[in-house]
Amino acid sequence: MNTKENIFDAHAEHVEWTNKLAFYKDELKVLEHRLEEIATKNTHTDVLSQVEKYQNQFIVQRENIDQIEHIINLEEDKIAKEVNSNPVAVDHRKIETHPGIHDVVNTFELSFSQLRVDFNKFLAKWM
Repeated sequence: MNTKENIFDAHAEHVEWTNKLAFYKDELKVLEHRLEEIATKNTHTDVLSQVEKYQNQFIVQRENIDQIEHIINLEEDKIAKEVNSNPVAVDHRKIETHPGIHDVVNTFELSFSQLRVDFNKFLAKWM
């Protein structure tokens, strides 16, 4: 079920999410660099299997970011079409938004946060 949201509010939220996703992408680069450090300093099979696990999790998170960005871009396209087709009173109108987009973003953030906590424990053990 789609929900309706003020056009300006929806756009502001999309900008906020896009900025957060850019931050998470940058953070993934930092985490991957730290993982490379661990991999080069430790050759234990236990460590290398954990390195591979985290590499895979980072790939999954990057794919999640890409999917969320795609949803946001589709929503922004809808907003642009709506505004261009009828620019009158755009600040008072509402637009249908993607169902569950808030949940998708929140779930991603929780998942990423848990990955960060787990990875930092791994770093503390092997750095």
